Amino acid sequence: MRLSYQPERLQRVSAAREFGRVAVLYGGDSSEREISLLSGSAVLAALKERGVDAHAFDPRDHALGELLSGGFARVWIALHGPGGEDGTLQGALEYLGVPYTGSGVLGSAIAMDKLRTKRLALAVGVPTADFVVLRGAQDFELTIERLKLPLIVKPATQGSSVGMTRVARAAELPAAYAAARQLEPLVFAEAWLPGKEYTVSILQGEALPSIRIETPRVFYDYEAKYFSDETRYYCPAGLSAPAEAHLASLALAAFEATGASGWGRVDFVMDAAARPMLLEVNTIPGMTGHSLVPMAARAVGIDFAELAWRVLETSFTRSLAAAAPAPRPEG
Repeated sequence: MRLSYQPERLQRVSAAREFGRVAVLYGGDSSEREISLLSGSAVLAALKERGVDAHAFDPRDHALGELLSGGFARVWIALHGPGGEDGTLQGALEYLGVPYTGSGVLGSAIAMDKLRTKRLALAVGVPTADFVVLRGAQDFELTIERLKLPLIVKPATQGSSVGMTRVARAAELPAAYAAARQLEPLVFAEAWLPGKEYTVSILQGEALPSIRIETPRVFYDYEAKYFSDETRYYCPAGLSAPAEAHLASLALAAFEATGASGWGRVDFVMDAAARPMLLEVNTIPGMTGHSLVPMAARAVGIDFAELAWRVLETSFTRSLAAAAPAPRPEG
């Protein structure tokens, strides 16, 4: 079996029975398991509220082959981080022939890699902060000379700001590098940008209103994203109409450049001249009480249950491809 991606097959579903039996995949064993459990539980409740035959499925506890034996017609992916958001799971579902929500193997893998995302974004004209790949102590002096202080150190393929550290003094760089390196071998430093943070959600090929984010913490980290009640969100973001349209166009360009599809979120921070700089592309954003995609959707009249429904509709863009005809014997 092989799934093919056919964006033209995206359809609005009017009756819950059209989805069939749905597995909501959440939990997993990445560093973002806690958030995935929150996201998946919220999505599961929302789908059930709308009458969808939805069921919890934690791949930490169940083999993916049980999707077939359990008669599941499609999957709503609410797994965050490596193993669920990086194309690995998507590849397994392709092999099983089970349609799923959101981005495919390529888009998931690229967007999960912040370095490759930045390089692709630059290639299509989407600006991003200057950066240096860190391979060890031999790169520290050059990094500070090029990026100046403060700067931020990031593991390349973690989500939810896991493993990120702001470095204000040169003496802090070794510890920041070590912290990121504990999570994965690919680490980079990025110039610290002083401006406001914005995010643009993408749903079925359209940009939703941007959100401006303000936090009293050093930066919009894991705690600020999911648990702090001191983080402030503004939607509308307060941009002029031309600036809002420009930000949306950059978000869509970056989303397309990575090969992402279906739904997601694109994050930006303003530089000293108030120009938006790409931070990253998220192919499976959080769906918790503090999450941004539901907030942006509400601004255009889409409640949480309707949002979960529309994300599930994106699974119809993946269907079983017709088997190639067997070659005819010669002679």
